[in-house]
Amino acid sequence: MQSQLIVDLDDALIKKAENWAQMRQISLSEAIALLLQQLPSSDQPLTLSPWTQSLVGLFNSEGETSQESQLQQQYIDYLEEKYR
Repeated sequence: MQSQLIVDLDDALIKKAENWAQMRQISLSEAIALLLQQLPSSDQPLTLSPWTQSLVGLFNSEGETSQESQLQQQYIDYLEEKYR
């Protein structure tokens, strides 16, 4: 079953979407349906891309680990010595 949906959008955005759909030889309705199909369902857990997963843990709210802190301090000491 199909239903109609009324959406208020900026004219420039509509034109951009129409051009995009026309280049792919699909209707604007099909283009919007494809976009909406990509939305995760509310019961589906969010999955991160491998690249994003590799970033998880690089920054934490508690600050740096002691090893990171030591490396940073060593680098600061090196720069201070270099530019004296």
